[in-house]
Amino acid sequence: MAPLVKICGINTASAADTAVRARADFCGLVFHPKSPRHLGLEPARALAERIRGRARLVTLTCDPDDEAIAAILAAVRPEFLQLHGRETAERVAAIHARFGVPLIKAFPIAEAADFAPVAAYAPFVEMFLFDAKAPPGAVPGGHGAAFDWQLLKGRSFARPWFLAGGLKPDNVARAIAACDPSAVDVSSGVETAPGVKDPDLIAAFVSAARGGTPS
Repeated sequence: MAPLVKICGINTASAADTAVRARADFCGLVFHPKSPRHLGLEPARALAERIRGRARLVTLTCDPDDEAIAAILAAVRPEFLQLHGRETAERVAAIHARFGVPLIKAFPIAEAADFAPVAAYAPFVEMFLFDAKAPPGAVPGGHGAAFDWQLLKGRSFARPWFLAGGLKPDNVARAIAACDPSAVDVSSGVETAPGVKDPDLIAAFVSAARGGTPS
């Protein structure tokens, strides 16, 4: 069975429409000021209304405080909140208890030992996301780096999980074959410049992830 597909870093109406036309399962909106894909609340609200009911909305944050979470949830009303920072299991439990929104927790991966903390988060999240560790000085996520997919081979987890990091139309099928993820996540791999989504790359990525041929 083909994995679900998430296009992250949607920041224009054109990118939103393209992802929906390609039948992506999730569209991600980024709330991280250091990212070239960062959105303010009002632009995010408008994009969310454009996407709602056509793909599942995910809002991505890094180490947000409760005030920021409340503002994002009120503006966007996402199906999932993605935590892409250094949130501890205790912090994730607190977010889960207070807000009740389904959570996706991201983990930076470079070696097998990096999977050790994952199990502690399972009671509080709907899905895990495994991404490559950011290069020194880079923001978490969206930096185009990959990790060794073989680290995931044969592993099982208590929750469904996304594979992220360095995925592109021309390698996503190999990545899926290597580790059989529940879902795949792409951002920079469908861009022509940081934060600039390309319609043809989005369509090719979704097709390739579902067993088609990248165009």
